[in-house]
Order: sequence, then structure tokens, then C-alpha cells
Amino acid sequence: MSLDRLQKTIHNPVIPYTGTIIGGLLPGELVVIKGSVPDDADRFQVDFQCGSSTEPRADVAFHFNPRFKRSGCIVCNTLKEGRWGSEEITYQMPFQKGKTFEIVFMVLKNKFQVSVNKKHLLLYNHRVNLERIDTLGIYGKVQIQTLGFVSNNSLQSSQASSLGIPKINSENGEVPDGSQLVVPYITRLNSSLCPGWTVAIKGEVNTNSNSFTVNLKSSDSKDIALHLNPRMKPKVFVRNSFLYDSWGEEEKDVIDFPFSPGMFFELLIFCDVYQYKVAVNGVHILEYKHRFKQLGKINMLEITGDIQLLDVRSWQHHTDSSNLG
Repeated sequence: MSLDRLQKTIHNPVIPYTGTIIGGLLPGELVVIKGSVPDDADRFQVDFQCGSSTEPRADVAFHFNPRFKRSGCIVCNTLKEGRWGSEEITYQMPFQKGKTFEIVFMVLKNKFQVSVNKKHLLLYNHRVNLERIDTLGIYGKVQIQTLGFVSNNSLQSSQASSLGIPKINSENGEVPDGSQLVVPYITRLNSSLCPGWTVAIKGEVNTNSNSFTVNLKSSDSKDIALHLNPRMKPKVFVRNSFLYDSWGEEEKDVIDFPFSPGMFFELLIFCDVYQYKVAVNGVHILEYKHRFKQLGKINMLEITGDIQLLDVRSWQHHTDSSNLG
């Protein structure tokens, strides 16, 4: 994701920084912070605040606080009426002294989803109404190069999808509840597959999810051209094809498994001349060479498993995306 595409970018803010979030935060928006951790850092924090008052201190809806003592941890919490709630501590530590970072806070209807350096880190359920958040504070030993806000209306849907930015398609800006897309889900594509064709699947992994499956298949046989099957517990991303009444050899290798229970995702499948390319939340994950070569016969999409399905779209080349079905 390139920051030059972001709306409302602030460059080199002085720390401590306190700034108004123009228009508040809506589900589907991103807050992107690029910076670096000084060599002498002990801690820093990013606070999503309800106002900027210091006496009495304004409520903090989401306190994100990396701490570097010992092996390090990240403490998340909420401050209401001067009192901290129960801490949520993550011992996975993606920040390193002397190194740069990129934090992406994705705002969802019921939680924040945080990734660092393009890897999913944590989820934090809202304890304060999202509408109350109007100020962003950054404090402690940290250097910030850019601070950007991406509105969910700032990019066209097809561009947004290519960046991994969720475009929530509902009038009030809320993430749909999934009731209109029932899993198992099967639909006929609005055109047969060809190079330059993309499908975008937006959903949420169930909190107790074991796995889910995405199949691209032909309606005139049992053949499955592309079988994608992320499995949560072993963190294995299986790819395969079902041809001539039998499964082929599984492909499993990925550098980083991109899914976690409870997380929102946008899965992009791009059909190239020789292969499929798959990205999750804007990060390229894998390639899969075509085993089923008659692309024009692939006309069905099937989605099953432990997810809530929010949106499914397809388009060709750089034309506007349109609803499937």
C-alpha cells in the first residue's frame, strides 16, 4: 500500500502529537502510521481518544502501547472516566529498536483490527462507541514519518480492492451483517474466466474457525480448477485441483499464514495467463500455476466453511467491479 494514495496524510508530526480526526472514524476506514523506533525506546503509544482534554483526562477508546522492557509486549486497554479497564496483552512483538514499521489500524463495526509490517497482529473489541472517537494521540519514544487516514469512500471499489482496502457497500457505512450472503455460497460468474479477471471475497473468519474453502470450478463437470483451503489450527494454506475424478498434489508453502480467528479479510484472486495470484488484505500470498487449462470453462464460484461472507465481486482488467451472480 503506497501512502501517496492516502487521504489526509500528515508528514513528520512532532511527538507528543494530538490531532483531531476530521469527520470521526467510520467502519471500513484505515489509519496508517509509518515510523521508526529509536534505539533508546522504552515504550510508545497510539491512543484513539474521545476529545483532547488533559484535566480531566479524556476517555481513551483504544490504547495501543508497545513496551520494550525484557522480551517486550503490547498492552491494549480502554480508559473511561479516569479508570483503566482490563489489559489485553500480546507477547508477539513486531516492533524492534532502530527499525522502521508500518501500522495499519482497520476500523470495523465492532472492533479494531491491527496489522504491523503487513502481518496481522491483533483484534480489539470496541468498549466505547466508535462515534465518540474524534482525536488521535501518539506519545512516547517514537518517530513518525507519515500518519494517514483512508476514508472508505476515498477510492473507487476496484482500486480499493487492488490495495486491499475494504470498501463497505452499505448506505450507512457499516459492515454488512452477512445475512445476504449465506455460506455455503455458490454462484455462476458473470463471465467465464480469462486472463485479467479478478474476484474479491470479503468476509470474517469465525472465532472458532477450523477452515474454509474457495473453489473455482466448471459447471459441466466435477472438475475444480482452483481449490483454496486455509486451515486455522495448523496454519496451513492448501491449494489443489480436482481433475479426472481425483485430487492432484497439494501445495502448502506460504511465508506467513495470513488468517486468524475473528479477523476481517479481503481475499483477491487474480487470473494471469499462466497462473493465479492470491493476495489477502493487500499482501501478495501465493501463486498457483494453471492445471485446468480451459479457462473459458471455469464459470462457478463456491465458498464453504467457517466464515461470515460479507461481499463477493468480480471484474476484468481495470473496469469497474460489478456484483457477481
